[in-house]
Amino acid sequence: MSARVRFAPSPTGNVHIGNIRAAIFNWLFARHEGGTFLLRVEDTDRERSTPEAIETLLACMDWLGLNYDEPAVYQSRQTARHLAVAEDLLARGLAYREAKGGGGECVIFRMPKEGRLEYTDLVKGVIKKKAEDTQDFVIVRSDGSPVFHLANVVDDVDMAITHVIRGDDHVENTFKHIELFKAMGAPIPHYAHLPMIVNNQGKPYSKRDGAAFVGEFKEQGYLPDALFNFLLLLGWATGDDREVLTREEMTGLFTLDRCKSSAARFDAKKLVWMNGEYIRRQPRAVYEAEFVSRVTAAGLPTGGVDLAGVMEQMQVRTKFYSEIPASCAYFFTDDYAFDEKGVEKRLKADGVPALLEAVADAYAALPVFDAQTSHDVLAAMGEARGTGLGSMVHPVRVAASGLTEGPGLFEMLTLLGRDRVCKRLRAVAQRLRNGAL
Repeated sequence: MSARVRFAPSPTGNVHIGNIRAAIFNWLFARHEGGTFLLRVEDTDRERSTPEAIETLLACMDWLGLNYDEPAVYQSRQTARHLAVAEDLLARGLAYREAKGGGGECVIFRMPKEGRLEYTDLVKGVIKKKAEDTQDFVIVRSDGSPVFHLANVVDDVDMAITHVIRGDDHVENTFKHIELFKAMGAPIPHYAHLPMIVNNQGKPYSKRDGAAFVGEFKEQGYLPDALFNFLLLLGWATGDDREVLTREEMTGLFTLDRCKSSAARFDAKKLVWMNGEYIRRQPRAVYEAEFVSRVTAAGLPTGGVDLAGVMEQMQVRTKFYSEIPASCAYFFTDDYAFDEKGVEKRLKADGVPALLEAVADAYAALPVFDAQTSHDVLAAMGEARGTGLGSMVHPVRVAASGLTEGPGLFEMLTLLGRDRVCKRLRAVAQRLRNGAL
């Protein structure tokens, strides 16, 4: 039988990145093996597993491209089947009834009492436990509802699951689940437990550490492919230096023996970098549509601007599409904002107004104004002053754009054009003298 795997979330309104990472690993395993990826919605918590919560789950999966191959299974609709298995276990003496907590009777599954229990985890290796260290456990509550352990195993049997790939918080549960498979006379699937996602302190990553739900990353402007790629690398490695991969490359490379058993640290800076890499690698037409849409929505006039030139400079520097208007407004309007710290550090020093005016005069006198000639002017002025090129670059950049970083200065000045650059340098010099900046 070909591989059959499932993603079995309990929808509660938000989809945690730890859960969706399990879905990604299952999806890639199925695609690599030419197998089947299934969705089982474990919606037995009727208070929290609302239609809205389920819709949020499905929307997250769709956004990330996690398509499943057969109709979704809803665990709440399988209750009769779960209870029938419990009755069979009772009839065969593999379970018993017992009153718990003053309520009605629960159904308890009998665990082995002698020998050693063990299984081979495809990520963690052989895991062993003495049978005497295990305890019998409830499979049906006193109110007649099946417990997770029973429902989980029965559904895996009925869905013919061959591999269970899930978080390592289920390592101990697996001993129980294997015994239930044996009791049902069903084939035992292969198990692979993924490492926990942790913060910089080595503790489980949670909302306290930053965005923790898929919807939050979407709202912050992360691309689905970037988040997918990043989550894949939390506990898995390519075996070489590659980190940014196409979906096809991921599918071709994905095997469980590349999974790591140690905890995976969530590196927020790496995710930001990766999002920028995905934007940088997008076809120009895709970037252009997003760029123009956001510039226009911000009310920035695009007439007379070399849009192709601006986008060439900005695409390789964009980390989030949401940053576009503020990061390049100075290309479209003379009414651009100034970074306060940049003004204090780069424009408030003695002699800056005179310097800016001298640069404007030198630029105005050039027979040709382009990236090379504008560079040569500043280099010569810096050498003459004995301060070097760096001392010239920063005040000119802040005066011309309002920002301390962005495209290469001389490419930026060329796109702005000589007249606009000279006008801005002189205007900023005057504002500095008047104390208006």
